[in-house]
Amino acid sequence: MSQAETGSRAGLEIEVLEDSAALAHAAARRFVGLAHPSIDQRGRFAVALAGGSTPAGLYRLLAQEPYRGQVNWARTWVFFGDERCVPPDSRDSNYQMARETLLDHVPLPEANVFRIHGEWPPQRAADAYALQLRAKLKDEDQSWARFDLLLLGMGDDGHTASLFPGMPALAVMDQLVVATGVPEYVQPNVARVTLTLPLLNAAARVLFLVAGEKKAGAVARVLGRSQPAEPLPAGRVRPSGGALTWLLDRAAAQGLDRAAE
Repeated sequence: MSQAETGSRAGLEIEVLEDSAALAHAAARRFVGLAHPSIDQRGRFAVALAGGSTPAGLYRLLAQEPYRGQVNWARTWVFFGDERCVPPDSRDSNYQMARETLLDHVPLPEANVFRIHGEWPPQRAADAYALQLRAKLKDEDQSWARFDLLLLGMGDDGHTASLFPGMPALAVMDQLVVATGVPEYVQPNVARVTLTLPLLNAAARVLFLVAGEKKAGAVARVLGRSQPAEPLPAGRVRPSGGALTWLLDRAAAQGLDRAAE
């Protein structure tokens, strides 16, 4: 059995790694590999971070050598794909998780970190973040702000960022950022602020990081050749003019062969 298996179809790349540790290293290599050309071409590397335990493994690696020294952090801009409406020092804050695992451990200027203000009223936080994204990332020839790299995770219900199945935020096509509620089963059950599908799909590179057996069913529904009539939220991330890569560990990918039959 090879350590990693890679396949692609119709602009989609899928790489299956042995375990979550191998997945984190593969993601770190891609992060570093994308940073250099972005900085060479545009003078900055704009990346949107994801919450969750699997992305946290990547952040811990990036905070250590050899990866830490391979990124020009002074030219790296950090954004967030979503945030819970909690204070920035809360254990439930995506910003706090990123700070503990990565941001406090690399020479990244504070001015290069653009967080969602989860402590504000949700709509105010969403509106303010949309203005910030437009100011920092929108070029004259673009109708949407564009990330060089967008990191995403996926829940076992198929949600990504804070776009959950059946929720109204999925239907928003004319805004960059929205405030949203979450389904009753989601904990902590607090309001969220999330980037919208059009903004996710405007990214130059989208990288999903998904690990664990609990995610296998959703992975099969999103990536299997037989697509459901109503795609899960993660399955609706299909960047136009960009590249889409899924990094999976074997536990998360175990249903793909059966889904392809």
